[in-house]
Amino acid sequence: MVDSGGFFDILDTLVDVTRAEGEQYSSFSVSGKRFGYYWPRTRTVGLKQTISEQLALVAERPQVFEVQFTSGGFGWVVVHLDGIEADELAELVFEAWRLSAPESLVAEVPDLAQR
Repeated sequence: MVDSGGFFDILDTLVDVTRAEGEQYSSFSVSGKRFGYYWPRTRTVGLKQTISEQLALVAERPQVFEVQFTSGGFGWVVVHLDGIEADELAELVFEAWRLSAPESLVAEVPDLAQR
């Protein structure tokens, strides 16, 4: 189980993350490209993934993951923070960020899946 502080700690390990506040959620971008959302009311995050990863996550644990939407060849997934461990969330957040970040920034951040 991850609390919101744990989610923000993961974001702090990444480079060039911009946070924007909406009325009911926060969004996160890298170099102007959105890669994530956080909804405090539902304690969920939305993360950019490949479509195949989106489908695999939802099929494997539908109580933790939901399909959010697909766009531009990517599948966004909703993650329930109370159903995921910090290390798995870190991998998913890193992947969402990596899918949006320029290669020069990706080279600056250790791959969280390799820890």
